This record gives sequence, C-alpha cells and structure tokens, in this order.
Amino acid sequence: MCPHCRAFITTSDKVCPYCDTPVGPTAAERMGGADLFGGLIPSAQFLTILLLTMNIGMYLVTMLASAKVGESNALIRYGAALPEGVFGGQWWRIITAGFLHGGLMHIGFNMWALMDVGRHAEETYGAKRMAVIYLLSTMGGFALSMVRGTQLTVGASAGLFGLIGAMIAIGVIHRTSQQAAAIKAFYIRWAIYGLLWGLLPGFHVDNAAHLGGIATGFVVAWAAGTPREFDVTRERIWSILAGLSAAVTAYAFVRLFLWLQSIASV
Repeated sequence: MCPHCRAFITTSDKVCPYCDTPVGPTAAERMGGADLFGGLIPSAQFLTILLLTMNIGMYLVTMLASAKVGESNALIRYGAALPEGVFGGQWWRIITAGFLHGGLMHIGFNMWALMDVGRHAEETYGAKRMAVIYLLSTMGGFALSMVRGTQLTVGASAGLFGLIGAMIAIGVIHRTSQQAAAIKAFYIRWAIYGLLWGLLPGFHVDNAAHLGGIATGFVVAWAAGTPREFDVTRERIWSILAGLSAAVTAYAFVRLFLWLQSIASV
C-alpha cells in the first residue's frame, strides 16, 4: 500500500502508479510483511506486538491464579465479562475480557490470528485507526454478548473479528480496486469459517461477541477510511481518538486493579 495515497500497489513498485510517490525498498519490504520461520509465524508491527504482549501477559497472570482458585474464578477475578458484573456497574469488563483467555489452545489460536490479521489491518489503516477499531470492536462484541445473556466470556476474538470486519470494509472503501475486492472476499471467507467453527459441538465459542465485533469493526473502519498524509486535520482527529482509546483501556485496567484491591481487603 502506498504510504502517501494509501492506494493498493505491489511490493515490486518503486513509484506509486497513482500519485507518483517514490516507494523505497524499505517500505516495499515492510509492505510485503516477510513472515517469520518460513511463514509459520506471520510478522507484525508495533500495535500488533503490543496487543500480543498484553494478551500473553494477562494469560500468564490468570494461569498462575488458576492454580489457587480455579480457572473460572481466576478469569472472573481478572476481568472476564459476565452479566451481573457488567450490568452491576463494572462496565470495564467488556474491555478487560478481551485480554483474557481460557486455556492454551484458546490463546494460541487467537494470538496466531492476531499476528496475521493485525499486521494487515495495521498496514492498511495505520496504528491510530486500528487502535480505535480494535477497542470499539472489543466493547461492541462483549456488549452484544452480555445483552444476549452469555454467562461468562473472554478472548481477543471480539477485537479480532472487528479487524476482520475492517478488512472487509476495504472492498467498500476502495470499490474500484480489484485487489481490495480480493481482500474483502478473503476476509469474508475467514469470517464465515470462524463463525461456523463456533457452531461445532464441544466448543464453547461466543459467536455473539464475534458478530458484535465484526459489525462494529466494519462500521468504524468504513467511517474512518484509510489514512491520507495530506489531510492533516483528519489525521490529528484520529491521533486524538487513538489517545482516548489507549486512555480508556488503561482506565479499565485501573478500575480492575482497584476492584481487586477492594475484594482483597474484605
């Protein structure tokens, strides 16, 4: 993608065919997104790595706590979304739940998907827009799950489906681009496979959170559009929104910490 006009180009292009901006080798390599270990583990960018680190960190915390109080109690203690908590004033759970996972397979699959989808979304929309899309999709996904009455739910997949929705929106934002249409078709298939996986017996998958996430991600991404270097005012607005997203996420974890302190003193 051209760093100036955000048009879809190939990694072999040295000059953008749409706006004539030179595209250096470093940018081309970055856009190509060389994979790690021969493609087994996709490469990623800053925000994607940050989200990955936060998820793994919270998984380790809950894993240690599970040895003492059990997995379900540990997840509830560290911010899982459950109706009595969310509707009882602990709204922050629809954020913190997005950084928790119930088991090694759960976090393993979600983190692999985050490395893959995250790098594409971050390259396409930039870190600022991706931060807003991810947070609102996480909140939208778990909010729908709570309204539906899911008793306890965790996982990064609400935000992940939001990023999938954002990549689907590319086909709407860039209607005339064949590459954008191919990206849209690819992620529509991914979304369908993910939702069908949730219907398999024996898997406790929260498809309400997935649907809420993908719908929110699509709408926010469609409204956001892709970055344009020459629209300074618009980019400043997204810088502010990204800062607010980071602040809201941090505040949610502060509220979680204060709640943990309050129950520890009882």
